[in-house]
Order: sequence, then structure tokens, then C-alpha cells
Amino acid sequence: MLERAGVAEGQSGVQPGGVRLQWGTSVACGLALESLAWWRGAQDRLDPPVPLSFSSCGYLFLAHSDGVLARLTANVRVQNEAGVPSRIVDPTEAADLVPGLETASLKGAEWCAEDGYFDEPQAAIFAIARHLDVRIATVTGVEQAAGGWTVETSDGTIAASSVVLAAGSATCDLVRPLGVDLPIEDEPRHFFLSAPIRERLLEPLVISAERRFAAKQLHNGRVLASDLAAAGDPEQGAPAWRRNVREAIRELLPILEYADLDVIASGAYDVTPDRQPILGPLPGLDSLHVAAGFSGHGFMIAPAVGRILADAVMGAHDPVLDVLDWGRFADGRMVPEPQVI
Repeated sequence: MLERAGVAEGQSGVQPGGVRLQWGTSVACGLALESLAWWRGAQDRLDPPVPLSFSSCGYLFLAHSDGVLARLTANVRVQNEAGVPSRIVDPTEAADLVPGLETASLKGAEWCAEDGYFDEPQAAIFAIARHLDVRIATVTGVEQAAGGWTVETSDGTIAASSVVLAAGSATCDLVRPLGVDLPIEDEPRHFFLSAPIRERLLEPLVISAERRFAAKQLHNGRVLASDLAAAGDPEQGAPAWRRNVREAIRELLPILEYADLDVIASGAYDVTPDRQPILGPLPGLDSLHVAAGFSGHGFMIAPAVGRILADAVMGAHDPVLDVLDWGRFADGRMVPEPQVI
């Protein structure tokens, strides 16, 4: 495995470790179910030097209007058919699930108790890396060769019978010389963090798409809060984003009113037009595979994707590859995922 700067030095080092089952498409639910089962057993599988703990705190998606409640209800139908134990709850039950939640503006909510967070998500990534041959080098190009591929790097050339490109939006630069145009773009994302707070204020993740707001208290005591529409330069945009977060807190979670939220963390989603990853072999380029465009849920579904791509390299074909292949964009087979946050 080639890493440009180091293990978890990119977007994997910024993400806070959420893993959820609540999606709006059956393919996303299936990947999430397989991955959650794998993550739950990560401690035994990986024998890590640091204990890995996954906490099922629950995710609560709020609806302030009949239209959004109808959309969440449709999502729950998809989830239940896939085996996800989610449900619609009324405002009274929502307040029971999230002590301190103000419900005056709510029509209802979508809830799954199985969703949760890793206490130390980066430790999970490092634990996986301990089982791999990781080399630090920048990949500058891939070229077809007899019997496979040559991978040009800052540390020399590597020959391989099969190659998997999982470099986020940088994957586009690597395949463009091969005549492939992947529709992946970076979408900046930002969230605020408080200093660690000893008292536990908010266990579930609470999301209000209509208020562009999400908040959660992490294992280390920090409160995470986000303006889901935050985009652009944080030096210019942060004051407006923070105002929106504060307004949502006053309306929905006044228990967080005195959390300072002085730190801003920035990263990026590598997004596709339908907010689903591109997975599998590239037509006409034998044994060259892609896993990119995760649109913010790469950590959540990484175990399932890893299994599917490993099988593909060995010649097996998972039906997911017929759904999330590169060709779906040209063929009009997009699978829009409505539950990206």
C-alpha cells in the first residue's frame, strides 16, 4: 500500500469516526450493515496496541416539516427492507432519546440505535495499517505493462499485476492520461469543536438538514457542531457558520449553549454527482480498479468496500460493482443518496 504522506495523514485523519446504518438507498444500507458488523469485531480481528471501542450512541435525523418527515419515512422503508432496525419517532419520543432536546419545532424524527462512533477512529486506521506493507511515496502515474501495470512513484517504479486506486479526488489525475474522466470533485467541509467537557451533555448525533445543523459530544468530551452548508474560506465564512450553529443550538439543544466551539476543523469530501462511490474495474483497463468518490462515508463503509475490491482483484464479482461502477454516469444509472450529511 502506497501512502503519500503517512497513515491517516489525509481526510481519514480528520473524520470523527461515525458509523451509521441510516441511508436512503439499498446499496448504501447493504455496505453499511456489512461494515458495521466488521467494525464491531475490529478489536478481535486487528489485535490493536490501543483498545478499539465502538459506542452505539444512535443517530437522530430531525424533521421540522411534513415534507422532510415524508422523506425520512421513505428512507426508513428502504432501511427496514435492507435489515436496518431504524424507525420514525414522534417529538415526545425524540425528547426521551435525546435528553435536553427541544421539540417545539419538530414534526418527528428518524432514529437508529445501532448507529454510533469509534472512541479513537484514527487508532482503528493505524491498527489496520499494522497488518499491511505500507510505503510512503507519492504516486505520479500508472501505465499498462506486460502482465499488469507499472506504478510510477516518487521513490521509483513498482510492477503489479493489479492496482487499486483509492486516492480520493486525486484518483482523477491518475486515470485521466488513460482516457478515463471520473466525475469526482472535492467539497470542502468544516466543523467546530469545543474544549473537552467532563459532563456528558449529548450522546446521540442530532442532525437537522433544514437547520443545516449537526451536533454530537465525542468520547474525549469535545462537542462537535457543524453548519452543514459551510463552504469556502473558513477565515471569511466561520463567523456566519458559527452564528447558524448557535441559532440551532438555542432552538434545539440549549444544553450546549455554553460549549465554546472555538476550534474549527476543515477537510473535504471527494464527491460524485450521486453522492455514491465509484467502485471496481475500469472497462478496457484490465486489473485496474477504483475505490473513490466516497462523498463523506468512506470510513463507514470501508470494510465492505475492502472485501469487495479484494474479491474483484482475485477475479470474483460482487453485484455491488454493477450498481456503483464508473459507467453508471454515462448510462443514466445514477443512484442518488439523499442521506449525506
